[in-house]
Amino acid sequence: MLNFYNHYLFFFLITPLIGIFIILIIPSTNKLLIKVTSLFFSSLLFIMSLLLWIFFDNSSGFFQFVNKLYWIPFFNFNITLGVDGISLFFILLTTLLIFLCFLNSWNSITFNLKEYFSLFFLMEFFLIGVFCILDVLLFYIFFESVLIPMFLIIGIWGSRERKIKAAYYFFLYTLLGSVLMLLAIIYIYIQIGTTDYETLLSVQFTFTEQKYLWAAFFASFATKVPMLPVHIWLPEAHVEAPTSGSVILAGVLLKLGTYGLFRYSFPLFPEACFYFTPIVYLLAAIAIVYTSFTAIRQTDFKRIIAYTSVAHMNLVIVGMFSFNIIGFEGALLQSISHGFVASALFLIIGVVYERHHTRMVKYYGGLAHVMPIYSFIFLFFTMSNIGLPGTGSFIGEFLILTGSFVTNTSITFISATGMILGGCYSLWLYNRVCYGNLKTQYIKNFVDLNKREFLIFLPLLLGTLLMGILPNIFLLPIHMSVDLLFEHLFH
Repeated sequence: MLNFYNHYLFFFLITPLIGIFIILIIPSTNKLLIKVTSLFFSSLLFIMSLLLWIFFDNSSGFFQFVNKLYWIPFFNFNITLGVDGISLFFILLTTLLIFLCFLNSWNSITFNLKEYFSLFFLMEFFLIGVFCILDVLLFYIFFESVLIPMFLIIGIWGSRERKIKAAYYFFLYTLLGSVLMLLAIIYIYIQIGTTDYETLLSVQFTFTEQKYLWAAFFASFATKVPMLPVHIWLPEAHVEAPTSGSVILAGVLLKLGTYGLFRYSFPLFPEACFYFTPIVYLLAAIAIVYTSFTAIRQTDFKRIIAYTSVAHMNLVIVGMFSFNIIGFEGALLQSISHGFVASALFLIIGVVYERHHTRMVKYYGGLAHVMPIYSFIFLFFTMSNIGLPGTGSFIGEFLILTGSFVTNTSITFISATGMILGGCYSLWLYNRVCYGNLKTQYIKNFVDLNKREFLIFLPLLLGTLLMGILPNIFLLPIHMSVDLLFEHLFH
């Protein structure tokens, strides 16, 4: 039993690869079997991630389920897997969203099914690796490899002519930011002789080294968040991606930047984090206000939600750089909550896009009259996006603003105005789509959510409510790991 416990993460990590292997064996003509097999493996992965949460020891801040594999011992390269409170919920979010993406793609993807599901499993393999691996070099390899399946998903199954351009935007922006990070990792290896994360935690870099290394890592993470001025790729990628692609982009890929900062920048380069805080605060505050105003003037459903994602993720950055436990835990909680809410909003857009093949807001109106269940779910996630009490976003935003208020009142005030603007664009969008008169000159065939679509929204709805009403379920596993991180930050 102990041996299985020690190797659980390894089995968990390779399960998506087993899924790919079985899908590739199935004949392309048997579409139903491909879909059922994909759904089975994605649900198995979600159950495995739930078991991680169930057997997770909340009283320990150290890595659990640790599994060490000797890779190239001669060069001191080893594969170490482990999960702590910071990575646990990101893994859960990944496995849940990919399962929901497969449910969502049941009817909408009609060609190259084997390739489509295989790419999602490949992406799941890389994402689980990012959140489990305790080695800076391997983290970088998995972190960058996520780009490949996402690039292909946007480029092949995207919705319009601009999809190729959007795929290159996504690939080049996020790759260019990461070249500096690779150079920094090579420097660390030459200086220390290993890239093992737990070994690096005991190393003290000089202040000058920290500044350069922090800047190199930040260039990569800031592009993924994304922060100003490297946010241009996100609306382009979202608009052209298929619905499931947008869900993973908003739900998980944007979190890679904040996770990288949580895991590597803060504990390894603490002095540099303090040194660069004014610049980070300035960029985040501008991004929150600028993208909120930009969201208000958009006419495309997806662009609106894409810009709101940038605003919310920059609020997470404000919480992280408040340098207190309240702001830090709020940032983690807001990251997870945004994963639920933004994914649900993109799925909501996907529902009407599948029926009417347009995302222009001006063609919609009065949907509350003919699609009541759809309108209710849309209203719930609109309110969650604003941060209504009782939803996970409220807890996250409240903790972020409480934490950052202690550190910098002015930045907290600017960030709070972003929330007010959030109310403007979210409610105005809902009002235009669901109220008023039906625009039957554009759209004539109205069908409410079917059972499959309702089932997709149910776990996201319950997760958002659970996080808002019982946040301690999420905060308890997080707390000890954050405590330990702060010991490294203030040692």
